[in-house]
Amino acid sequence: MPQTFSNLLDNFFNEAVTSRKAQGFTPQVDLWETKEAYEVELALPGVNKEDIHVEFQEGILTVSGERKQREAAPEQKFYRVESNYGKFTRSFQLPEQVDASAIDAQFENGVLHVSVPKVEEKVVKHQITVK
Repeated sequence: MPQTFSNLLDNFFNEAVTSRKAQGFTPQVDLWETKEAYEVELALPGVNKEDIHVEFQEGILTVSGERKQREAAPEQKFYRVESNYGKFTRSFQLPEQVDASAIDAQFENGVLHVSVPKVEEKVVKHQITVK
């Protein structure tokens, strides 16, 4: 069935908007829980270890940094650049039962792995037997 000019324009603008990525770099995240810890992995290809910052404050784990665009040599001519660059911040609310002093962050092969160990649950209320 032939498309009208209006439909062609709609398709063009919809594809342009949906194919355009958000400005900046947003790393993909995998988050899971084990018996001992909460585990977080961020895909950070092309990011230098020195440009990654991890902090934990008031139950929130925050990973931030920057994926810097590489400098083009004078003889280089890019025809297409699909990679996103820029500063990023990802934050994750974690339960209260974590050992913040034992958080471990390892960066290898473009993947940041953060392990947040659990601690015994805090006792909010405990019944005491009177003898």
